[in-house]
Amino acid sequence: MFEHRKHRLLPRREFIRRLGWSVAAGAVLITFSLSIGMLGYHYLNGLAWLDAFVDAAMILSGMGPVSPLHSDAAKLFAGCYAIYCGIMLLATTGVILAPVIHRALHKFHLEDAADN
Repeated sequence: MFEHRKHRLLPRREFIRRLGWSVAAGAVLITFSLSIGMLGYHYLNGLAWLDAFVDAAMILSGMGPVSPLHSDAAKLFAGCYAIYCGIMLLATTGVILAPVIHRALHKFHLEDAADN
């Protein structure tokens, strides 16, 4: 997906397209993760869809749950979902920022090669 270090720097238009695809992939990961949380909170804790959305969004953003958990299954789900969300936060950040970091490193490498 990324150009080799010996290739020229990607033109700005193509870089923006690549960044757009990365943001779209990040949005898909966030939507998928939010859906898992909503389903779990709705079916395991008996929350209405809007309340399930709020709890899932709060966990996904790192803020913490809003509604009390009523069953052991809901508590187990909430714990596993919180761990999953922590990992997905890192993964999604990596997916979205990868083109920017790659471009910066690629540009620095090209500048070093020009000095030699």
